Amino acid sequence: MKRYLAAALASAFLAFAPGSEVEAQTPPNVLIVGQIAEPKSLDPHAITAVNDFRILMNVYDGLVRYKDGTLEVEPALAESWTISDDGKTYTFKLRDGVTFHDGSAFNAESVVFHFKRMLDEEHPYHETGPFPLSFFFSSVEDLKADDEHTVTFTLNAPYAPFLSNLAYPTGLIVSPEAVKQHGKEFGRNPSGTGAYKFAEWEANAKVVAVKNNDYWDGAPDLEAVIYRPITDANTRIAEMLSGGLDIMVEVPPDSLQQFKSDASFAVHEQAGPHVWFLILNAKEAPFNNKAARQAANYAIDKTALVENILQGTADVAAGPTPPAFAWAYNEGLEPYPYDPEKARALLKEAGYNGEELTFYITEGGSGMLDPIAMGTAIQADLQAVGMNVKIETYEWNTFLGKVNPGLEGKAAMAEMAWMTNDPDTLPFLALRTEAFPDKGGFNSGYYSNPKVDELLEKARQVTDQAERAKLYQEMQEIVQEDAPWVFVANWKQNAVTKASVEDFKLQPSFFLMLQDVKKPQ
Repeated sequence: MKRYLAAALASAFLAFAPGSEVEAQTPPNVLIVGQIAEPKSLDPHAITAVNDFRILMNVYDGLVRYKDGTLEVEPALAESWTISDDGKTYTFKLRDGVTFHDGSAFNAESVVFHFKRMLDEEHPYHETGPFPLSFFFSSVEDLKADDEHTVTFTLNAPYAPFLSNLAYPTGLIVSPEAVKQHGKEFGRNPSGTGAYKFAEWEANAKVVAVKNNDYWDGAPDLEAVIYRPITDANTRIAEMLSGGLDIMVEVPPDSLQQFKSDASFAVHEQAGPHVWFLILNAKEAPFNNKAARQAANYAIDKTALVENILQGTADVAAGPTPPAFAWAYNEGLEPYPYDPEKARALLKEAGYNGEELTFYITEGGSGMLDPIAMGTAIQADLQAVGMNVKIETYEWNTFLGKVNPGLEGKAAMAEMAWMTNDPDTLPFLALRTEAFPDKGGFNSGYYSNPKVDELLEKARQVTDQAERAKLYQEMQEIVQEDAPWVFVANWKQNAVTKASVEDFKLQPSFFLMLQDVKKPQ
């Protein structure tokens, strides 16, 4: 296998020079995926970016997973489960005969290890974190292995998103033996039970995963998948056009038509639960004043952004919840209209006097939608109403390292995009008072409203979907009025493949599921 991979990689990285008669060609039965950034880690509990999730969902499995083409949950490593009448006890029956890629057995004890590693500060391997999305399982009060193939979770209260969160990458089960062996370096030496086994990670060049012949759900057809981080969109496009990639994710809008008009390629598009917004620093002037936050929403011509920069690949956002969550979305909300005069009046009301405002943008990252062009246009709109905005641009992982710890004392605003699995996820992790960065959350702008906190806490415990929907819809009205963010766009994700690639499809989860993909010779 090593000799095969060496030859495949040599073929995959054949240089392509402009004007050359020789184009790069991807190797037979090896899929080359053009990613938007270098992964931060391959430990599913240590990361938050969809860019990394696109790799991890093929290397690991969870107890449950999303059914193909939906956000509905179905069995995976758990064959079945039962829920107690009070909604607080979940008992899972596990598959027999499953092994991790390192050869160790998957069983109930490995599930217990997985969750206690994240949740129990006294666990001997808790220091292998941090675990930024352990919030997802904060309701777990107790966890035990009843026998080798049965595990029971006891929650401190009914928690409606529990099964959905188990299907998210934070619920992917890692090998305890690999964690014990590699400690804090586990993220560079991953071991799961997925369709592909980790083989190699060359920094800023490639991550290689090879076929798992013993996969419990059927071995994939592909021999290997190579994920290449290509941060510059134009370089990714050139690689795709030259034949050096089989799949390219997040195609810039102005290149979609080029691929659509070329029979050598297939363009895939899929709506999903995505929101692109600006975090506003509500802890410091001017955005500690609601009038200034509303001014920013009125000042930005979001329709122009969607039509001109994103070229119709997104819709203008009205609030913090994506319309893809149809059952929970508040259809009564209308986006803030473009109204520069109102923006100027509100800035005057807020007492803003032209102080310099730092605006963090990124070169590219998960769901960020041409962020430099978007940021530049937003800066121009804000300056047109009198806001003195200075842009600072960072590579994706550096950008996250600046934004996630909070904007206080650093910046007035920052671009951000979230792709989520449940209407609970984004507001609970990024809009609650208890989600301030110093408390382990992602409320980087320090927005706080006790009523929003109350609604979000209650919505987690309600099992009736109609009642949950009312709570989320009320939350959306309050948040839109408070304007802790500038609500910009809801994206329709895309990818382009070579026309010869078969059985590839985008998922509403935004993950890349490659188990069934074929690449005929």
